[in-house]
Amino acid sequence: MSDLRLGLIGGTGLGEALGVEGAGQRRHEIDTPFGRPSDAIVEAEWAGVPVLLLSRHGPGHVINPSQVPYRANIFALKQVGCTHILASGAVGSLREEFKPRDLVIPNQLIDRTARRAATFFEHAAVHVEFAEPFCPVLRQILLEAKAPDTAVHDGGCYVAMEGPAFSTRAESLMHRLWGGDLIGMTAMPEAKLAREAEIPYALLALVTDYDCRRQKPPLPDAKDQEQKVDPHLLLKEIMGNLRAASENAAALMRRAVELMAQRREQLSACPALHALELAIWSEKGRIAPDEVKRLAPLWGRYFE
Repeated sequence: MSDLRLGLIGGTGLGEALGVEGAGQRRHEIDTPFGRPSDAIVEAEWAGVPVLLLSRHGPGHVINPSQVPYRANIFALKQVGCTHILASGAVGSLREEFKPRDLVIPNQLIDRTARRAATFFEHAAVHVEFAEPFCPVLRQILLEAKAPDTAVHDGGCYVAMEGPAFSTRAESLMHRLWGGDLIGMTAMPEAKLAREAEIPYALLALVTDYDCRRQKPPLPDAKDQEQKVDPHLLLKEIMGNLRAASENAAALMRRAVELMAQRREQLSACPALHALELAIWSEKGRIAPDEVKRLAPLWGRYFE
């Protein structure tokens, strides 16, 4: 795949952590049919691969998970020629084996979001296959890119919750009973929209804590204050875990980009590259021409 252009979606400072910021950058300020993305897309190069960096929460991390313009983000990446996406995001752990500071490459999703636009195709019947929400080819490359001294787990079920508040303890326990391994707020509808845009997508999850299921309820008796969790210390610990996991994630992503540069033919086998081939169920002649044109970067080749 000679035209490989890799999208990297993450938090503020992703480019600096990856070591791809500096001279030779190009900023893409883009409008889409779904508004403006979270931030400008910064184009740079790593290992001979054009990389397109997008800060999911915007400059200064001011956009909460429910307000992220997911459709604009993915559409904008498609407009600038993005062919594959590696995303990262902080998560809580629902399993003892997924420890804080570990990295997880999930293979499944449960969607509990409710207030987010989850499709580009509001005026046509488009049903993408989504049984395997994360690209198996990109997942394998991420697994091969791990360092021996970094804990990286192969597989896990990510529960995407609405937020921005965290779970109740009852919800956390329920998610475990459902088979969830990780809890986060940003993988959906991001992964589903990437599939609709025919962009292979994989996620690197950064474990920061064990979610609230392990916290003891506060005790009313003042004599038991020493048994309570100090929220200030807890937040400090979580942020420290996030920083450490972010450093490991950036190193893994750098190695993954180098592998992708060497395996362009392998990347051409990603199933998502043809996700719309059998997904457009509407009679194409009955879809409004203006709608076909509006979404041309996504499905234009199927109307030629």
